Amino acid sequence: MKKTNLKTVTGEKSFPAFIAILLTASALSPSLANAHGDSMHDHGDNPVLTKVMFDQLELRDQDGEHSSVIDAQAWIGKDLHKFWLKVDDEKYGGKTQDAEVQALYSRAIAPYWDLQLGLRRDIKPEPKNNWGVIGVQGLAPYFFDLNAALFIGDSGRTAARFSAEYDLLFTQRLILSPEIEFNFYGQNDSERITGSGLSDINAGLRLRYEIYRELAPYIGINWERKFGSTADFARTSGENISDTEWVLGLRAWF
Repeated sequence: MKKTNLKTVTGEKSFPAFIAILLTASALSPSLANAHGDSMHDHGDNPVLTKVMFDQLELRDQDGEHSSVIDAQAWIGKDLHKFWLKVDDEKYGGKTQDAEVQALYSRAIAPYWDLQLGLRRDIKPEPKNNWGVIGVQGLAPYFFDLNAALFIGDSGRTAARFSAEYDLLFTQRLILSPEIEFNFYGQNDSERITGSGLSDINAGLRLRYEIYRELAPYIGINWERKFGSTADFARTSGENISDTEWVLGLRAWF
């Protein structure tokens, strides 16, 4: 398979390029399944499957200033073993401000829980960083969707991320989804405006209407806050340490 050029993926046209990557992964799945037809015939209860998920495909507004966000994932594999591609991209004024890509191998370790190992590439802001990744994700009791990951970079750099999401059903179609994400760093990095300890919290509340389970427009609000040395770096750079934005978006999977 031709290697994807990450600079192309995260350039000025990164938004459609990300979508193209995920759609390509989905399109390749039938051919991959056919290539393993004999194996699937012998093990029909464990076929090769794929899924592409756009968790957040949204526009944000804060005091008339607009940004766009894509948070998407795709996987291909069987019940126990999968390959994941995770993409996060955020634009302000039509230019990418934050972007990262993760390529992960996932192994089921318990019902509803996966261990994930792989690589993370930070592309924006500069300078670019590479990390090794070890993490777990799964469904906790009471249907909390949890994701925790440890990142290890060069020169002893470390980072960690924890996120949680919950679906509150008003009806079978109308669903309120609160979510929260914490980011931690082991060292100060003034170039990327991140400080050691708790760096930032991102919390959101989104109300979606599932036209189909696979397609759901939503509205909501998103709040971000920087802490500690990260907040100090932001103030020095003339950036806000707290933002609240209205969001309008689409959640879809296939």
